[in-house]
Parts: sequence; structure tokens; C-alpha cells
Amino acid sequence: MDILRPEIIKIGKRCYRKNPVLHTDVNAAEEEDFTERIISDYNDEICALDQPNVEETSDGFRTLVKAPSTLFKFVIGRQGESKKRLETETRTKIKIPKQGQEGDIVIQGHERMGVISAKTRIEVLLDSGRQKTAFTHFVSVPFNTAEIMNAFTDFKNDVLRDCDGERGVDASIFQNASKLHLTIGCLVLLNEEEVQRATDMLQSSLEEVLRPILKDGPLHIQLKGLEYMNDDPSEVDVLYAKILDNTDRLQSIADRLVDRLSTSGLMQRDYERVKLHVTVMNTLFRKDPTGTTEARQPQEKGRKERESFSAVQLLKKFGDYKFGSHTVDTVHISQRHRTGPQGYYACAGSIRLT
Repeated sequence: MDILRPEIIKIGKRCYRKNPVLHTDVNAAEEEDFTERIISDYNDEICALDQPNVEETSDGFRTLVKAPSTLFKFVIGRQGESKKRLETETRTKIKIPKQGQEGDIVIQGHERMGVISAKTRIEVLLDSGRQKTAFTHFVSVPFNTAEIMNAFTDFKNDVLRDCDGERGVDASIFQNASKLHLTIGCLVLLNEEEVQRATDMLQSSLEEVLRPILKDGPLHIQLKGLEYMNDDPSEVDVLYAKILDNTDRLQSIADRLVDRLSTSGLMQRDYERVKLHVTVMNTLFRKDPTGTTEARQPQEKGRKERESFSAVQLLKKFGDYKFGSHTVDTVHISQRHRTGPQGYYACAGSIRLT
């Protein structure tokens, strides 16, 4: 990080400067230290145009922070130490619903700036906690037409026959044909209200952002050729089919959706542009046969998460494999670990592009 140009973190309508810190793995046992670092690593600067909604009461000031109950622990800290420290430093009283109960976090204090400071710090803790939480949903484009599924099934059978004996290649690492998809981004949606927010934002994106991109007619693409994620074909963890779009419209759609959803705080932007690909083989499927992989989860020290496979012969024989053509007509908010009636991921919301 350039210390003269620190990263700007946006949470809702607010923005904060993030000071450079030493990044370390954090687990549940270190939760108190984690919250302490977060509290001290952010400045309580508020954008000039932002005026927090603080209510004046008979004995001071009061404001609310909306958050799903799953994230309360990041504000409380181990044995309540983080909450106590916040109250002491900002001279406020912070009321958090009891475990298992939904509701707003209430901040009360005699000084308006103390209440604003507490709210700022709590929002940063909640945002950081969300980034540490396993994703629950993801924005996807289904690639499970009959043509592509049949071609994929033939590909799987051909590989298992012709690459028999290649290290690590077995049926367990292939994607489920019904769940072939492009992932645009992962979402952490922790209650029904957040699911509805994401669905509404997806719908508004269609009308406000995507329609101009789609004005030239249906979006036709080809799924052809294979690539791998790392730089050694003998040590592959993820093998994917390449999406060929001569118009670059699918790339624009994916990037614009990430722009909108990351601004809301429900999606974390990991890269400048979405990598367009359809995963066909992934070594994490050995442990997670649902077809979704764990994202943004710290790996335990000394623990090998996956066993790679050799794709050398596979790429020589099937590197230009044609999976077929596809007209991109829907975008889904898919629910992780749940399957819908057609074998694809359970759909929490969707938009039609045609």
C-alpha cells in the first residue's frame, strides 16, 4: 500500500482512509486482537457530504446501526472486550440484541461526535467481519443448456478414458453438468432483508446499466478451449472452459454488476475485471461435491487444502475442446449449497437479458 495514497473504503455513503497494517491470518481465538486492530487502523473521517442520522434526545444523542445478528460478534469481541473498549473510547453506551435475536445496534451518548465515532467504528468492524464470513450466495450465469451439458458429459467420459492413470484425475473433480456456470461475484447475504436488497439491486442494474449494453440484440457466445489457473500444467487445481465473446459485451455486463453490488457492501471486489470462465474441473470438488468452492477463507497453517492433478496429457488431447454455443439470457443470484428443481443452484433472484 502507498502510504501517501491510502486505500479509500466506502461503507454506505461514507468513506474512510485505511491505514497500512501488517496483514496476518485471523481465527476465532484471535477475534479480540482482530477487532482491536480494526478499531485503531481506521480514521474516523467522514465524507463532507455525509451527515449521519443522529437523533437528539432528552439526555444526549442516539443513532442506530442496521446489521444481521451473525455479525454482532465482531462488534462484541471476545468476552465483550471490543464493545467495552468502544464504549470507553467514544464515551457512549452500545446496546446489541441478545444472541440469536435480530435487531438494530443502538448507540447512545452525551456528545454527538462520540456517537458518530462509535457508529463509524462499528460499521468498519461489521464490514471487516463480513469480508471474513464465508459467502452464502453468488451472482451467476447458467451454462447448463442441453447442448453444453451433453458436450461436457462427453468431455468427462473422454478424459476419464484417455487420461486414465494421470495423477489426480478422477470423476470426483469434475463439475456437475447441471451446475455449469460463470461466477460473476460472491455475496454474503445473512438475512432475508439482505437477499431482497441484492435482488432489488440486480433488477435496478438491468434497467439502469445493462439495457444500453444489450441494445444490439441477443448475446451469443462460444464455450471453447481449456485453460488452468496456475502456471504449471502438472500441478493444476482448477481447469476451466474459455468463454469467447467477440463483442466483449458479457465482460461489460459482469464488470458493471460487480461495480453496483460491491458499492452496496454485499459483494467484495477482488479484481479489477471479472475473469470470464466456466469451471469444469476443480480439486476442491473432492470435498465439496455441490459445485461451489470456499472463498476468502484463510488456510490453516501446515494444512494442505487440496490435491492437485496433472493436466499435461489432458491439455494436449482436449485443449481446443468445443463445448458449444450459448445465448446468455439470464443472470441469477444463486444460493450456495442448495439445489433447485432443475438441478441448478437454488435461485434467490434473477433477471432476464432477452
